[in-house]
Amino acid sequence: MASPSEVEVFNHALSGIGVDENSLVSILVKSHDEHKKSIRKGCSQLFFEDERQFERWNQTAIKSLKAEFKRFKDVVLLSLMHPWERDARLLNKALKKGPQQYNIIVEIACTRSSDQLLGARKAYHSLFDQSIEEHLASHVKGSERKLLVALVSAYRYEGSKVKEDTAKSEAKALLNAIKDGDKKKVMENDEVVRILTTRSKPHLKEVYQQYKKISGKTIIEVFDAALRDNANEDAKKALTRLVATQEDEEIKEVAAKFQDKIEERVKGAYKDVLVGVLAKEET
Repeated sequence: MASPSEVEVFNHALSGIGVDENSLVSILVKSHDEHKKSIRKGCSQLFFEDERQFERWNQTAIKSLKAEFKRFKDVVLLSLMHPWERDARLLNKALKKGPQQYNIIVEIACTRSSDQLLGARKAYHSLFDQSIEEHLASHVKGSERKLLVALVSAYRYEGSKVKEDTAKSEAKALLNAIKDGDKKKVMENDEVVRILTTRSKPHLKEVYQQYKKISGKTIIEVFDAALRDNANEDAKKALTRLVATQEDEEIKEVAAKFQDKIEERVKGAYKDVLVGVLAKEET
């Protein structure tokens, strides 16, 4: 029979983001049928008895648990794959998932350099026998199509020249478009499309900084949402994607502010990779 401390360790190993594989293995390798039965009794969030006293798993909880076991594999694959293939596959999956995943397309188009985005488009040709622009234009029917096609088609100026006054003006234009229009109007707004699809990455960073000043919204919200106790699966996936694919120092600086939450909420091998990627030095 499992001791109360073993049940507590088992439950703790399965809580949070990722799983504590070492703790699970240390308990399971010495388990027999009665021992496992008592563990199931102690894991009421995963297993229960129905009205016929038949022991069964909580399907919703098990589905979530499978996602936590899979999280380590996802971060490893995202980190290991060639960046062009990785982004092409992320774009393809986002298109297949539909409107709720279009934010991933925006994320990739706006955070990659011109050459990186061009590489992703080349990889898309090879992997899926069509261009991302063609696939996107044929599958997206809503107001998002105009902006998304323009974003993935962009080849931006990569110089360092930035005009602060222009960035400030464009940040205000973005904020006004968001405040004054519904989603459809914002997506089809020519000024919004022009700013987001033609400006260089350094310029967009400055626009982002100016937008942050006037709106109070930052990328910190992504980390905060992902590390909450009630974080949903999309928020957790966004955390994995950001850490595994972004190279900007800003991401590391933001993550550093959440070090305590990462220590508290993230488990096992997933945590090791997460912390390692955030701590790595440029070579």
